[in-house]
Amino acid sequence: MNLASKKRIAADILDCGVNRVYIDPSAMEDVYEAVTREDVRFLIDGGLIKAKQKKGISRGRARHAAKQKKKGKRIGPGSRKGSKYARLSKKQRWIRTIRPIRASLKEMRASGEIDASTYREFYLLSKGGIFKDKKHMRAHLESSGKLKGGSK
Repeated sequence: MNLASKKRIAADILDCGVNRVYIDPSAMEDVYEAVTREDVRFLIDGGLIKAKQKKGISRGRARHAAKQKKKGKRIGPGSRKGSKYARLSKKQRWIRTIRPIRASLKEMRASGEIDASTYREFYLLSKGGIFKDKKHMRAHLESSGKLKGGSK
């Protein structure tokens, strides 16, 4: 049985390619007997002729890569485009460093771990870029003996 013309008509009606037209093998006789477009349309409505689903590109690999990137992986030198400061500006880096330090100093002053003069002294030191992070600043406070309460 040559069903090429029926497939072509069905493809036109289903608005898809000829290769995506599926004809139910048990209904080959009915399809062969269909002559007009109306007959083919009737078979489509009856579910004997269908359009196969389009083959897409799987996003599985992309999802996995996105999950790994969220964890902070895949950021090695081979993945980097742009200089160190194009990726994160000096100012942004500074903001990320100084804000926690200043917040920590304010917290210590409020809780009474340090007095106002120590706060001012270490605020200015931190402004000068002496401390790389909160832990480093706390170590300086402890070594200089300016921390009143016990360490956190």
